[in-house]
Amino acid sequence: MDLLDDEPGNTPEFTVSELSGAVKRTIEGEFGFVRVRGELGRVMVPRSGHVYLDLKDDRSVISGIVWKGVAARLQMRPEEGMEVIVTGRMTTFPGQSKYQIVIEDMAPAGAGALMAMLEKRKAQLQAEGLFDAARKRPLPYLPEVIGVVTSPSGAVIRDILHRLRDRFPRKVLIWPVAVQGAKCAAEVARGIEGFNRLTPGGALPRPDLLIVARGGGSVEDLWGFNEEIVVRAAAASAIPLISAVGHETDTTLIDYASDRRAPTPSAAAEMAVPVRLELLAATRDFGARMTRAMGHRVEQRGQRLRDLARALPRPMELLDGPRQGLDHLDERLPGALRRAVDRKRLILTEQSGSLRPATLHRAIVAERNRAADRAARLGPALTRLVIARREALARRADRLDLRPLKRDIATGRERLAELTRRLDGAQGARVADLTARVEALDRLRETLGYRATLARGYAVVRGEGQVLTSKAQAEAATALEIEFADGRLKLGGGPARRAAPAAKSRPPEQGSLF
Repeated sequence: MDLLDDEPGNTPEFTVSELSGAVKRTIEGEFGFVRVRGELGRVMVPRSGHVYLDLKDDRSVISGIVWKGVAARLQMRPEEGMEVIVTGRMTTFPGQSKYQIVIEDMAPAGAGALMAMLEKRKAQLQAEGLFDAARKRPLPYLPEVIGVVTSPSGAVIRDILHRLRDRFPRKVLIWPVAVQGAKCAAEVARGIEGFNRLTPGGALPRPDLLIVARGGGSVEDLWGFNEEIVVRAAAASAIPLISAVGHETDTTLIDYASDRRAPTPSAAAEMAVPVRLELLAATRDFGARMTRAMGHRVEQRGQRLRDLARALPRPMELLDGPRQGLDHLDERLPGALRRAVDRKRLILTEQSGSLRPATLHRAIVAERNRAADRAARLGPALTRLVIARREALARRADRLDLRPLKRDIATGRERLAELTRRLDGAQGARVADLTARVEALDRLRETLGYRATLARGYAVVRGEGQVLTSKAQAEAATALEIEFADGRLKLGGGPARRAAPAAKSRPPEQGSLF
């Protein structure tokens, strides 16, 4: 019995990896495509971009993973507590002996879940102040350029252009976007941000007003306008924005963040511009009212002026008194002139009675005597002044001494001689140094020249005017010329000629060194 217990049985043996692989193949083969409904538990998004989550009900939990590429295509963002329906395939993770579902699509489990998620997102954004009335700006009365973010192929843009053309034609820039589906939110947000980045007055003008428009649809069709990225782009827009998404009963989160909400795209066009004919009629009415008001004002002022004129005297009456006074003065003027002449004549007669030639002669003699007396006293006074100034000059000359000046002159002369001697010595040393440098450079030139090499026993071979450096060149030449240190020797030509000794460079003159 003991021997039988030690013998191996018929049960096959598996390695851990083989068993894990078999379990993986079994699960993936049986559950290659599944749809599961449940509540999202833990939701984690690491730096890799993948989404790790738990799908649970009241009794069980299944781990799930959404790869990065699939997560970018999801129409909703997974949030903890949401009830969803996921589609994917079951697999295992052998490293931790666990099974999980690889999610390829995710949708809310009914309209109730969508509305709950919508209310939660609305409360979050409202708490941040994105829906405050203080953030909303008034719309421009008559914008020059209107930017429209919508689909270029739908009936919405045609309705907007038709209403603008009927009311008041304006320039319209269209930013084409997808108005539903996975790309809707990102493209609408980029459209709003793109219009805001345009430069005012540039080649492509920046709009004065934005309209985000889309026709009606279900909650799922309009869901892109409930995304957080769209709401934040609308709230951050520096350009006033009108939201015209869906019909009058449809409400999306962009309606709360925009400056104005229009029930339909056509109503957004009506909000954007006034009616041109109404403006023209109003302008004509204002012009007529202004003309009537001006006429009435002028008439009132004219009547007031006429009333004031009746209270004023006539101009001729104002001049009657001055004219009469002038006549009275004219009658009195001749007699007054005669009396004034008589009075002046009397004064002149009284003054001339005291004037006699003898009196003038006495006055002249007195002035002449006074001048002669002053001339007699002027000479001695000038003499005394000259003598005093000369004595003062003599006193100052006695205080002058030439010996300090002579000492300064002698000291300056000695300094000048010393400086001259130092300058001559420096000049001579400079000339000697430069001469020695020139001679050393000349010796270096002779040493580096090829003639010094010839003196050591070398020779230069030339053929046909060129220096030959190989035996083949020498054999090919018709005549050779060999240069030695003491002259040149021609082979195959005329007599040899002695090379002229190199002229020794003469040192430069002293004046050329400076």
